[in-house]
Amino acid sequence: MSQPLRVGNASGFYGDRFSAVREMLEGGPLDVLTGDYLAELTMLILGRGRLKDPGAGYAATFLRQMEESLGLAAERGVRIVTNAGGLNPRGLAERLRELAGRLGVEVRIAHVEGDDLLSRAGELGFSDARYGDPLTANAYLGAWGIAECLRAGVDVVVTGRVTDASLVVGPAAAHFGWARDDWDALAGATAAGHVLECGAQATGGNYAFFEEIYNVKPLGFPLAEIHPDGSSVITKHPGTGGAVTVETVTAQLLYEIGAPAYAGPDVITRFDTVQLAQEGPDRVRISGVGGSPPPATMKVCLNHLGGHRNEMTFVLTGLGIEAKAAFARAQMEAAFGDAPPARVEWTLVGGAKPDPATQGEATALLRCAVLDPDPEKVGRAFSGAVVELALAGYPGFTMTSPPGKGSPYGVYKPAFVPNGEVEHVAVLPDGKRVPIPAASVSAAPDVAVPSPARQPPPACEVGETVRVPLGSVAGARSGDKGGDANIGVWARTDAQWRWLEPFLTVERLNELLPETRDHRVHRHLLPNLRAVNFVIEGLLQEGVSASTRFDPQGKALGEWLRSRLVDVPASVLGQQDQARARAPESTQKPEGVR
Repeated sequence: MSQPLRVGNASGFYGDRFSAVREMLEGGPLDVLTGDYLAELTMLILGRGRLKDPGAGYAATFLRQMEESLGLAAERGVRIVTNAGGLNPRGLAERLRELAGRLGVEVRIAHVEGDDLLSRAGELGFSDARYGDPLTANAYLGAWGIAECLRAGVDVVVTGRVTDASLVVGPAAAHFGWARDDWDALAGATAAGHVLECGAQATGGNYAFFEEIYNVKPLGFPLAEIHPDGSSVITKHPGTGGAVTVETVTAQLLYEIGAPAYAGPDVITRFDTVQLAQEGPDRVRISGVGGSPPPATMKVCLNHLGGHRNEMTFVLTGLGIEAKAAFARAQMEAAFGDAPPARVEWTLVGGAKPDPATQGEATALLRCAVLDPDPEKVGRAFSGAVVELALAGYPGFTMTSPPGKGSPYGVYKPAFVPNGEVEHVAVLPDGKRVPIPAASVSAAPDVAVPSPARQPPPACEVGETVRVPLGSVAGARSGDKGGDANIGVWARTDAQWRWLEPFLTVERLNELLPETRDHRVHRHLLPNLRAVNFVIEGLLQEGVSASTRFDPQGKALGEWLRSRLVDVPASVLGQQDQARARAPESTQKPEGVR
């Protein structure tokens, strides 16, 4: 049996742990090291940077990481694949060549381009009636440009906007010689790439049951041992913090997905066919992943300049919290007069405890967020009006920050173009341009991929129930998909899944999270993971940058859901949870309290 390809990750977003590149290179053997630096919001930030400097548009942090670690990667024979090129992969490749020359490191550097469709925005119909032409317009390219570069023997591949998983799929396809229609192998590598793409989230970061693996050591970044059939083992370097378990991998598989048919430019990956198994300490095998031809269209990330935003937060202390909040709101609405900002959102956060022993326990926060096309209306005119209430407002008036001018915000919109409209190109170190053809076989655009036929789980005998937080029996991971939010919820045991699957319906979600009631909600089952995934349309408004929600990326929705009390059959609860539920509230203590 051939040796697996060891692919590691050292970045899940622009701003992730700087030292992770060096740590991954020093921590153990690797064949490929990937870095994911892009998100919809990042593209907006890079787009605004490019307005000021046409030579910018890439993740500058990556250059500094390479100054520290490029020589080490070359010495150890580790190839690097990254989307840090952002809006300017050619520019980043050129800066890397200059850096390598200065350091005396001999490496071959290639880049992938063609994702940037901004110059064709008018032709492709990307203009918005309200916001005009986009600031950025980037197609999500697939893995085959990366594979072409690696087959040519390069050491570093820089891309613009590719799907996050492509950073893993490309090296695997090149290494194992996969064909464009090796659907199951491509799908297996896509699943591995989805697990790796967010860095330490696969090793215990943002994990619902973090207390079970908690330690102060920095979490290790994940790596995948990929096999010729596309199956893989997710693991991490020895001695690093965190853990790799079936549940940490499940959590990441559920992150920011929609329907089980996970569409990408190279393959549709069936997340409801994924099988997980704990192979050993910090080793989880992913197998059985099914794939099918990709869609006939490619997704495009559009960012428009939407206007300007600002926010101020009032501190409310002691008695009459709700009355103080209402008074502050009424005073601000009077200050706005007949011309308030286009969008004003108020959020009351927390509440004062009875007989508070500290000032923190006596305090709640009232947040006011405003959006408007006019920067003056949400600038000092807004924040100054808040300050003017300092001696004329509720008792104990104070704020969390001084007044500010506000800042521009972007509006995210997805678009779709026929695959043949995108000129996917691998640019080799000698300047040779290799066009990457679109997939020759694709799924019909109007035909949904059917789910595998499955019998529902046997019904759970309800019997006696205990009122406990949903999180006693279920984990959750939530996030953003543009203006939509997703919440993936998984049960910890088969018995709990038999209860959870029929219990957690769309109607129940609306009941537990009332803020979802005014939105269309889609529910998807992933029985192999004992999981259900919800997609809530429009909950995050027009995307992260434009959202006035207190949690604009939806990262904490899952934890809110887990905190809600539900009636759970006593038979599926552990003894500790039963005892905790029946104990008088005054005697209950958090974990670790003696």
